[in-house]
Order: sequence, then structure tokens, then C-alpha cells
Amino acid sequence: MKKYKVGVIGATGMVGQRFLTLLENHPWFELTALAASARSAGRPYSEAIEGRWMMSTPIPAAALQMPVYDASADVEKIASMVDFVFCAVNMKKDEIRALEEAYAKAECPVMSNNSAHRATADVPMIIPEINACHDAVIPFQRKRLGTKRGFISVKSNCSLQSYVPAIHPLMDLGVTKVLACTYQAISGAGKTFQTFPEILDNVIPYIGGEEEKSEQEPMKIWGHVENGEIVRAQTPSITAQCLRVPVSDGHTAAVFASFEKKIELEEIISRWESYRGVPQELGLPSAPKQFLHYFREDNRPQATLDRNLEHGMAVSIGRLRPDTQYDIKFVCLSHNTLRGAAGGAVLMAELLCARGWLD
Repeated sequence: MKKYKVGVIGATGMVGQRFLTLLENHPWFELTALAASARSAGRPYSEAIEGRWMMSTPIPAAALQMPVYDASADVEKIASMVDFVFCAVNMKKDEIRALEEAYAKAECPVMSNNSAHRATADVPMIIPEINACHDAVIPFQRKRLGTKRGFISVKSNCSLQSYVPAIHPLMDLGVTKVLACTYQAISGAGKTFQTFPEILDNVIPYIGGEEEKSEQEPMKIWGHVENGEIVRAQTPSITAQCLRVPVSDGHTAAVFASFEKKIELEEIISRWESYRGVPQELGLPSAPKQFLHYFREDNRPQATLDRNLEHGMAVSIGRLRPDTQYDIKFVCLSHNTLRGAAGGAVLMAELLCARGWLD
């Protein structure tokens, strides 16, 4: 496979930094362009990021002296340097929509970590193990945009990357309703304990917009492509409550689910342990060998023990048991900036490369 030239738009933010660490030594992707806001543009990355690097590993050596371009003003320049870009900018939604479409119309495919296009009917929102087939909508999006190569593909909200993968292998059993309470790490807000001291010894019971995303986005993920658009699923009904907790990385969810008929718990566990998706079948570089891991211990999963399982790309599940109001309840966990954000976008790009959309 050829080496794809890749850019990161929003390279100075937390997710942008995570992209840089994941692209270092990637077997398919070579980092060739960095972009951020106008205030960072024109400087080498080491200078633009000075005092703001939040990863536990050093800045990749290849990025240190790379020039930072203006994400909005240098679209054509960046598009000429890359085969596609990852986008993780901090802007208003209408500005993000315009920016991502500008890159797509410059014939530069966009792998977006942003929410601005998640509701757009012809933009696939892909969890590669679940709805790889939604790439079928890309030709219709290209027709709308008037492009030959350019298109936008998005990853879902990080809060649902734990419980949606856990529910998915059970969908053919007739899941009717789901309640999910998510306990979300501070890195999901782009924070560390140093920059977010008010979270210490505290739980914040509201995260703006998260509950709506957690309830609505799964319906697009479980939808189907029809007449050039993704038609949303009608079931199951989902209700969510999202809390910010004093954890550095890793979103945990307490999940309750009901079914059309009684299901044995061991069958559910067997489905989780045996589930494989397209990334596992294709052997994509970032794909976990086992997507879902079930723990039988009562005190698992835990963020400090399980968030980095399979390089942070697997989902951990535990505490499956019957429930009196719903049929079952369980706890699940995923790494929010790896599986949930940058890592999920890299895996999505690998999938689209393997299926020929980025050639």
C-alpha cells in the first residue's frame, strides 16, 4: 500500500496533539502539513505549541520544525500538500461546516473529529466495526459538493463510543430501549487536572450538548443508506445522562437495556467476546485484535486498568446482570481521546483507504 500524505487541522489542541502521536511511525500515513488558528500560523510547531503540549509522550521529532499554516486562509496550499486531512478545530459550528466543505471542495477529503457535520444526511458518521457500509453515501455527497475526490467523513461523539459498541452485537435480539449514564473524563473537554482544578474532589452533573448527542447520534449510526442519504433508525429509544468526573482519560457508562424477549446472559457475553467487525477482518493497523472485552470480576472495568487496553482502541465491559425495570444492566468503558476521538478517526481513515475512497 502506498504511503498517504496527511495533514492535521487544529494541530495545537488536545485532539490535534493526539493525532500527531498516532501518526508518528504510522505504517500507512505520513504527516506533511500542520494547521491551526491565525495566531499560531507562521511559526514552527515547537514554538506554536510551547507550554501547551498535553500528551505524556514528547512532541514527535518530525513535527517540531514543521511550519504551522493558517487553517482558514491556507486551504488551497494545504490541500496541495496532502492526500487528506484530519480536522479537530475549535470554532463555531457554522464556521467548522464552512471550513470542512472548503477543504472537500479543494479535492481534499476530510476525516473530521468535529460535530458540525454529524447531522448532515450524506456525511457518513462511521464507527468502523459497526457501520462501515455507510461509506456508500460518499458518491452522493461528492455529487452535491461538485467534487471528484473531496468529501467529509465524521466520527461520532466520544461519549457513545463505549455503550453503542456494546449494544450493537445485541441489536438483532430486538433491543427496544436503552438508558445510559456516562461518566466522562476531563480530557473530553480538552482539560488536564492542572487546567481544570475545579474538577478535583468534584462531579459536574451537566455537559452542554452531550446528552442530545448521546441520544441522537446512535440512530444515525444504526441507520441505512437510501436515496443518497443516511436514514436514521427508529429503535431503540435512548435516554442519556452525562456527567464530568475527576478522571484524566476514559469514559465509563452505566447502561440499562430492554429486549423484545428474554435473553440469557451467557449468550450476551458470548456475542461480546466473539464480535468482529470489518477492521478486524481487514487487519487494519489501528484495529484492536479483539474489539470488545468482557470482565467477570465485579470491580471491572476501571479507567486506570482498562482504558489503554489494545492501545486504547478496545471497549471494556463488565458487571452484566439482570435488572428489575429493564432486562439487563452493565458497565462499559472506552478511551475517549483514542477510541473516542483521534484513534477512532485514524481507524476510520484506514478503513476508507482500504476501501479505495482516499486514492
